[in-house]
Amino acid sequence: MRQRKPALIITFSATTDAMAMEIYCQARNLPGRLIPIPREITAGCGLAWKTLPGEDARFVQILEEAGIRWEAMKTIELWG
Repeated sequence: MRQRKPALIITFSATTDAMAMEIYCQARNLPGRLIPIPREITAGCGLAWKTLPGEDARFVQILEEAGIRWEAMKTIELWG
């Protein structure tokens, strides 16, 4: 049976920022992947980065270093 697990969700106001996040993280083997925005969150572009919970400070630093604009970060429970 599937269980709900915590995940850090990073939202973006523009699709280009979400895509830049995917390219940046894949090139550096950073954990996570692009997902459609979960129903629990309302945000701009419809895409979000899902990664490990508790990585907020690390990903704020990553986003600042990469110059990627982001909207919000929130840890929520997601299926699977």
